[in-house]
Formats: sequence, structure tokens, C-alpha cells
Amino acid sequence: MKIEIKETKTHNVVEMRVVAKVRYWEDAEVNGQEDNNGALIPCRDGETWCPIINIDTGQITNWQKGVVADIHYKVCDQCSFSLIDKSGEAVYYQEGDYVPNVLCPKDSGYGDYIIMDVDAEGFIQDWDADSILEIFGED
Repeated sequence: MKIEIKETKTHNVVEMRVVAKVRYWEDAEVNGQEDNNGALIPCRDGETWCPIINIDTGQITNWQKGVVADIHYKVCDQCSFSLIDKSGEAVYYQEGDYVPNVLCPKDSGYGDYIIMDVDAEGFIQDWDADSILEIFGED
């Protein structure tokens, strides 16, 4: 007889890797300039924005130092991300879905927008690591 047993396991996640397909790059300011085509924003990879965020500190670890940004990207059901544990293993993955609230600390993103300010050291202003729990239906 085969049975399926679901177990809950606790993970110590240290990093969030985001791959967001941005519809409108011009909705950001980088170093005080409107970024009309996404050429100025750090962490861009083709048509996606791919920040790697330290969960505890809110620092984007692949951010170009010295760059300041006011980000307001429409993503609309094209946000993928993984949560990485301290051994480097992805313990949770979401593909092509809504934008989680943790990526909108500046204002409500309504599941469609990434809205944040990033300072010259790559820290996301008003980062709230605990809001990641909302992804799992916890407050």
C-alpha cells in the first residue's frame, strides 16, 4: 500500500532571488534620472530584473554600489522568485505569478508592481523581512 505523508519542515532562508519580467522600465528613476529603457538600473538581465536580496538585511547583494533608485515596475503575473537556505539550496520556488508584498515596501503593489527605493549601498528602504511569511498565508 502506498500512502502520502506530508511533513512540515522549517528552513532558515537567507536569500531571495527574484526574476521579474518588467513591462515598463521607464517607471524608475536611477541616480535622479528617469530610466527610459532600463539601461541604468542594476540587476537587469535582458527583459528581466534579477535582484538577489539578503532576507535579514534587505540588501540587494548584486547591486552596483553608488547607484540610488526609485523603482516602480509593472510586472503583472510575471514575477518568479526562490527562497534560498544557508546551504545555497532553493527551498521554495514560485514561477510567473503575482508580486509578493515583500517587494513593495514603499507602497501597495496590488500583486502587479514592484515598488521600492534602493540606496547607494543596495539596501531596500523600509524592508520588512517578516512580510515574506505572507507568501505562506502567515502574518
